[in-house]
Amino acid sequence: MNTNRMIRMFAGAFILVSLALGVPESPFFVTKNFLWFTAFVGFNLLQSSFTQFCPLEMILKRLGVRPGC
Repeated sequence: MNTNRMIRMFAGAFILVSLALGVPESPFFVTKNFLWFTAFVGFNLLQSSFTQFCPLEMILKRLGVRPGC
């Protein structure tokens, strides 16, 4: 697995978990403040598409995950 696929996997998982914890209709609801984390992940994905800077990618590369294509 390469860094591009892992970044997408982490982002998708974080968004789903934060939505489950932040939406009142969810059986896992804790507080609406988890929706701020969803916004943070979305903003980070958006800024990385423009700047090519992604902290998770740097961490994964240091852990030895091979870069994407």
